[in-house]
Amino acid sequence: MKKLMILGGSRYALPVIKAAHDLGIYVITADYLPDNIAHKYSDEYCNVSITDLEATLREARARGIDGIISFACDPGVVTAAYVAEQMGLPSAGSYEAISILQNKGRFRAFLTEHGFNVPTAKGYTVIEDALADTALFHWPVIVKPTDSAGSKGVNRVDDPAMLREAIEYALSFSRGKEFIIEDFITQHGFSSDTDSFSVEGELKFVSFNAQRFDPKAENPYTPAAYSWPSSMTVEHQAELRSEIQRLITLLGLKSSIYNIETREGTDGKAYIMECSPRGGGNRLAECLEYATGVKLVENAVRAAMGMPIVGVEQKPYDGCWAEMILHSDRPGVFDALWIDDSIAEAVFERDLWIEPGTAVGGFSAANEAVGTLVLKFETEERLQEVMADPARFVKVLVRE
Repeated sequence: MKKLMILGGSRYALPVIKAAHDLGIYVITADYLPDNIAHKYSDEYCNVSITDLEATLREARARGIDGIISFACDPGVVTAAYVAEQMGLPSAGSYEAISILQNKGRFRAFLTEHGFNVPTAKGYTVIEDALADTALFHWPVIVKPTDSAGSKGVNRVDDPAMLREAIEYALSFSRGKEFIIEDFITQHGFSSDTDSFSVEGELKFVSFNAQRFDPKAENPYTPAAYSWPSSMTVEHQAELRSEIQRLITLLGLKSSIYNIETREGTDGKAYIMECSPRGGGNRLAECLEYATGVKLVENAVRAAMGMPIVGVEQKPYDGCWAEMILHSDRPGVFDALWIDDSIAEAVFERDLWIEPGTAVGGFSAANEAVGTLVLKFETEERLQEVMADPARFVKVLVRE
């Protein structure tokens, strides 16, 4: 049997494991947390830090793998590219290209060098250097680690006097002790954070959505819901598709799924904020398969194994779709999930990950989600009505 190594063991790896098994592939999951849920479903578990390039390479060689993937797991993306390059395995692109995409500072510099729309941004390793550059930016700014995911360590700063505190917070989440400061783009409508796919360097499937946040959550920058279609103008969607293709071409990328964040600014420009060669968290690829029938997860496995890509093409959404990331806006003990009867018919899938009596946090990061709720609406008007105030319709009930 051909062998696929999956870096990371979270529940977001479960559909990848299933897709691989359906294709007759032996699955090895790898990370340093043996109790992670995905290891219960793989054929073999490898205990290794997936941020340690050489250790992961040694384990991959010892097991004679035929492919490697880091799906919805940001820390493993660069490692997967490194292992693939060293072993001559299929990959989204070169180790250097993937490293540019995965480092927020390098990515912003690359976009600037090649004439993309990009906010004023600069990466740092020394706090004092950043404090000396306050006049460089158009305030407010966003401060974040260059190498973390799940909105960890991210803060908006309106007053330069608060910059040091925000930097120290960002650094506490950075493995490489590096951070980036960039202009805060006041967005028009909703930002987009959803998955796309290229085949041999050609962007075959691109999607845009409305990424929504919960202002009551401990971290208001952690995505709390998504909906399709996007609020972006058709013109900006077409421009972004062209620019994403240009980015793929410049970096020499091949066949891969991508999680891409884009937005429209009130300045009338469209921006590529992030582009990571992996499936997004929060089950985005699965939701897109529900909405379009395009099997992004299966084809991500096929790409990692060097197998033919099947059925990846642009398709319209079958209805209007939304996904709520179930969470509590305060710490407590989970009691129940309440869903209003008025949206019962719209519930396409309910996926709750915890039992009553489980302690929950206040949604300070994406890993504090307790499940997902996928909804399908017949009209965009009804979708907008529900998603404008989701707490009216869905609540994670907790007690002290």
